[in-house]
Amino acid sequence: MNYQETLQYLYVKTPAFQQVGQSAYKPGLDNVIALSKAYNHPHTAFKTIHVAGTNGKGSVSHTLAAILQSAGYKVGLYTSPHLRDFSERIRVNGTPISSQYVVQFVEQSKAIIESLNPSFFEITTLMAFSYFKEQAVDIAVIEVGLGGRLDSTNIITPILSVITNVSFDHVSLLGNTLEKIAHEKAGIIKPGVPVVVGEASQNLRPIYVEKGSPVVFAEDDAPSELPFQLLGDCQQFNKKTILAAVRLLQEKMPISSQAVENGLMHVVELTGLQGRWQKLGQNPLIIADTGHNEAGIKLIVGQLNRLLCKTLRMVIGVVNDKDVNAMLSLLPKQAVYYFTNAQIPRALPASELQELAKNYHLIGQNYPTVQEALQAAKNEASEQDVIFVGGSNFIVAEVV
Repeated sequence: MNYQETLQYLYVKTPAFQQVGQSAYKPGLDNVIALSKAYNHPHTAFKTIHVAGTNGKGSVSHTLAAILQSAGYKVGLYTSPHLRDFSERIRVNGTPISSQYVVQFVEQSKAIIESLNPSFFEITTLMAFSYFKEQAVDIAVIEVGLGGRLDSTNIITPILSVITNVSFDHVSLLGNTLEKIAHEKAGIIKPGVPVVVGEASQNLRPIYVEKGSPVVFAEDDAPSELPFQLLGDCQQFNKKTILAAVRLLQEKMPISSQAVENGLMHVVELTGLQGRWQKLGQNPLIIADTGHNEAGIKLIVGQLNRLLCKTLRMVIGVVNDKDVNAMLSLLPKQAVYYFTNAQIPRALPASELQELAKNYHLIGQNYPTVQEALQAAKNEASEQDVIFVGGSNFIVAEVV
């Protein structure tokens, strides 16, 4: 099989959450423990940092990796979902995993895949761990896929755990209260391993403290004046989390202040991160952001409302297993909308999104593809307008 045939085999044999949604989710660690045993526990060959949270964990993971790279370490980075290509999920010092390794790993894993029937995330987690071992990384930043307690990545014992925040997302899988979701995220905390919590209300803090490991609440720190390449409002919260994590890491390994500053200012170039308040054009200003749940949309709308523009134009699409009504209720009513859908099975058809949006007095046309929607917005925009593209990772993936 070539690279594309290999990926297609994985998507068929081990359906991916990114493609089909909740039917691909396999809670529990039994499968990944069995996979780990079959591959001789590759995650034990290097140090790890474990990052969970509802929002911001991708930005935090990439920036920590950038800082560690700047400090001279060989750094693995495992994140999900990918935007354009699967290889984005597994990187070493910013370089995506080679297609040759993906093909080789899957070829050698077919018997295991056929016998254990792992999920896509389970087998790709072992692919990442195996690749990092082969590459002899010094440390790897491992982002949780979904939740924490039962996530496939939770077989690691890191030197530091990070939980960015908790808000409503995947409630059918993680629980319908913030307390239940917090318990799932807190499931990554290991005995004696320090944990940084980015944001936590007072009623949620005991959930993290009761685990018995040292806890730092980053939001209690004073704001830092260090410049950060990532510009969204949410990144000020993320920066506090990152800097609190770095302080704890500096107790375990050399990381200079210059490395911290370089990682913060060059995270995109060092790691390939995309889709975080990313500017795609000027005159009109075109912004793309992957924020897609209630908390993320609130921050995005707040930032959009502060932009000076003649007309705000929103290219919006969602997936069908999200709380679409909660998102629509937050979107600005004065904007012009271009409803669309990504080319994946989970996408909510643009026409259905348009109808739902009418209930919230959001008016616009629907378009069968993201590119057509964006082009329509560009055609109708003046140089003083702002075009926003978002609502889903998959929408952003088709324009960045």
